[in-house]
Order: sequence, then C-alpha cells, then structure tokens
Amino acid sequence: MPELRISATRLIAAPTEVVYRCIADYRMHHHQFLPPAFSRYEVVKGGVGAGTVIRFRLTIAGRGQNAEALVAEPEPGRVLTESYEGTGAVTMFRVVPKRAGTLVVIETVSPSTGIRGAIERLIAPLLFRRLYNDELTRLDRYARSQAATQRGKRSR
Repeated sequence: MPELRISATRLIAAPTEVVYRCIADYRMHHHQFLPPAFSRYEVVKGGVGAGTVIRFRLTIAGRGQNAEALVAEPEPGRVLTESYEGTGAVTMFRVVPKRAGTLVVIETVSPSTGIRGAIERLIAPLLFRRLYNDELTRLDRYARSQAATQRGKRSR
C-alpha cells in the first residue's frame, strides 16, 4: 500500500534528557513549542509519555482538521510516537544524543491511496516539512531555556 512519509531533522542545542522531557510531557511542555497551526490543544488522558491521549486542531493551507492521538514509547527516553485515531497515521519523535546537543527527527507515516493520496504525496511534504521545521526551531529555543533553568536551579 502506498504511504506518505514526511520528516524533518534538527540538531537541538540542549541535553537529550531535557529535549525528551519537553517532547514527552504533554501536560507541561509539549504544547509550549507547537506552532500556531496547532490550536485547541488538550490532554485528554495521562500527560507524560506512554498512555497519554491528546486532542488538537491542525490548520494547514486554510484547512482545519481535528485530531486525537495516543502516545506510545517504543524506546523510552529515545523514541515517542503519536498514533492518530481513524487515520492510520503515526508521528514519531526520535532523539539521538550528539556531542553538540541532541539530534531530533520528526517523521509522519500515513497511508496514501487513490487520487487523494496521489495529490497528498505531491503537496503534503512541502507543507508538513515547513510545519515540522518551525516546530523544531521552537523546540530548540524552548529546550535551551529549560536546560538553562535547570542549570540555574542546580547552581543555587
């Protein structure tokens, strides 16, 4: 079956543990670095890591869509996934420790069939890469501020 695969990667200038915590803590941190295309964000169940359920509205190119996702941690501390109800789509966040910080990969895989799928395979990568690059830029800024706050607390 044809699938749509979209990803973006960025080196984040913060420790891996801090970056992963920002991504995995949906109640306190994750929404802090989401681009404006995400609205009506809410945690339905849980809040940190596996078992968390989130809802939001995503608006891209003037079209809005409501989404609900179940979070899993196939590799706790390294890989987190959001599986979107009713669509078969899965977004993965992977963090890889590097000397200069943390390499973060956001990748979405979604079934993409028929005429609609062919159109999505042409248009969606451009739109979602832009969205993911914005999200990674915001994550970099947010994770660096969290790391600085953490360092400040330790030095007191």
